[in-house]
Parts: sequence; structure tokens; C-alpha cells
Amino acid sequence: MKRILLPTDFSENAYNAIDYALNLFKEEECSFYLLHVFSPSIYYEEREFYDNRKMPLDDANQIDSLRQLNELQERILKKFKNPKHLFVPHSTLGFLVGEIGTMIEKEEIDLVIMGTKGATGAKEVLFGTNTVDVIKKIECPVIAVPSNSVFKIPGNVLFPTDYEIDYRREQLAELLNIANEYSSIINILHIGASSDLSEQQVANKLKLQKIVKGNSLFYDISNGSTIQGIYEFQARNPMDFLIMIQNKHTFLERLFMKSIVRKIGFTITIPFMVIPHWSKKGNTQ
Repeated sequence: MKRILLPTDFSENAYNAIDYALNLFKEEECSFYLLHVFSPSIYYEEREFYDNRKMPLDDANQIDSLRQLNELQERILKKFKNPKHLFVPHSTLGFLVGEIGTMIEKEEIDLVIMGTKGATGAKEVLFGTNTVDVIKKIECPVIAVPSNSVFKIPGNVLFPTDYEIDYRREQLAELLNIANEYSSIINILHIGASSDLSEQQVANKLKLQKIVKGNSLFYDISNGSTIQGIYEFQARNPMDFLIMIQNKHTFLERLFMKSIVRKIGFTITIPFMVIPHWSKKGNTQ
């Protein structure tokens, strides 16, 4: 059974991500962990020194958190009557990224699905701070669902890459699972200063071709910026789902820079999966 973590701040943006998750995995047996993290009353600027064992539990906040989790679960069950899905509400005092990491380890979570912005997310910001922190810091695939995104079968998946990664099947397990379920076409887009590949890049590309097999298409864009390349490709070839791998060569950092986002008017309106450089989850065959 797949284990999926659904962080929520009880905003409509968070609920929209939950709605997307339940539709995406409607044919698969899943345990969904509904996680609400409420912060301590006193703000701790140095978060790395935070230790909830040394802090008093704010009973009023926890009671309110549990009440809203119960209401959320009732709302979900009223709309989605799927016997394949089990829901486990969890309320905790702490900070979001740390508690997500704890849940991933404790419950052996396979995937995190969350909204791109919180209740107060500004429209001009591509991803909210919490989403960026989770993507950067946790060792688990994350699907970020944009505000007001309506579920659509992921028939076309965009996978930008620089071929600098020694791909592994288990690393791409969640992508392959989705592609197999929906017979998706994986559009692999290489964006580089040149169309010429190094010997290692050629080897990595061949390995990727063997992993994705079947319904996959390969494209090259040279002499252009990564973000501009994604933007233009998406404009010409509308995609339903975007995936990237986070590694030392990643261009994800550029997507989080507001100045660049504003400069080219780049926005992501489709669900966006980020896979850590190495994940122990998934199929190892």
C-alpha cells in the first residue's frame, strides 16, 4: 500500500492539493496521512535549536488543530467514497519541514503532495516558502500542486534534464508508476549550451532511455536558458505534469528566484514533481 503524506494548513490551496492526490491515485490502495503542524506561540528565530521536548504543549492550539483535521477528513469522505483509501490524521507542535521529515521516516512515506502556497501566499511568488523548504531539505519525492489547479489525467509529462545524473530505476519509481497508470508520454527535454553531449552525458541518456522505455520522446534545445527553454516548450506543447530531479547540477534554484520568474513571466500552472538526487523508495528492479 502506498503511503502519501498530505500536509495541510486548512487553506483551500492545501485542500486543492489533497483533491488532486485523491484523484491521481484513485485506482491505487493508499494510506493518506493528513498532517497539520502548529507552531509554538513564541517564535524561535534559530529554528535549528528548536526542541519540542523542552516546550510546553499549547492545548488550545492542539484542540483546534484536531478539530479542523476531523472536519477536513469529514469533507474528504463526503466527496470521495473510495474503499481503497485510508486516512490517518496527525496533529503536532513544531515546524513544518522538520515534522514532515519525522513523518517520512516514522511512517515510511513514499510521496509528499502539497499546495504551492499557504493561506497568505502572494500571487507573484512562484512557490511559497514552505514548499521550497520541503523540496530542498527532505529526502522524498514531492508533488507541488498549483493554486486552483484542476485534476487532469497526466497524459503528457515534461521532464527537463541536463543528462548530468546517473539515473536509477528506483529513483524514478513514482514517475514510472504514474506513467504506467495513465499511459503517459514522457517528454524528455535536454536544455544545454550545446547539443553536443559529453561521453558521460551520452551514457546517462542511454540509461534513461532504457528506464523510461515505451511512450517517451526526446528533445534538445541548445543555446538557451533553462527556464526560457521550459517556458517556450510548454507554450508550444502543453503539458499536464512537470518533473525534475534535485541534484548538485540542478537548475531548480533558478526557478525559485523571483527576479528571473518576473523577468520572463514564467509561471507553473501544472503539478510539479521534484525527486531528490537519491531515494531509497520505489521499485529496485
